[in-house]
Amino acid sequence: MTSIESKDIHKIVVACDAGMGSSVMLASTLRKELKKLGIEVTHTPVNQIPGDADIVICHVGLAQRAAVSAPSKILIPFQVFLGDPAVTKLVATIKSGGTVHA
Repeated sequence: MTSIESKDIHKIVVACDAGMGSSVMLASTLRKELKKLGIEVTHTPVNQIPGDADIVICHVGLAQRAAVSAPSKILIPFQVFLGDPAVTKLVATIKSGGTVHA
């Protein structure tokens, strides 16, 4: 899968390595931003990404592991946990009803 329409996004997973700290904050922030759209945002270890995820967000250092763990999912890697342009663009695209590209 290389793209998905915003209307078809039901679950976003923030994947991390240790499961604590900044990635939990990112998941919480996204949950609040996307709550009105009915999109579920969860947090999970990078090696346990659930099959029902539509989009996986993870730090660039974990992107290769995430791609192995969820090869058919759209992967959005980011550099900075809060305020990263890739995540900001994702949220804006979802809110505007656009297409999200891997």
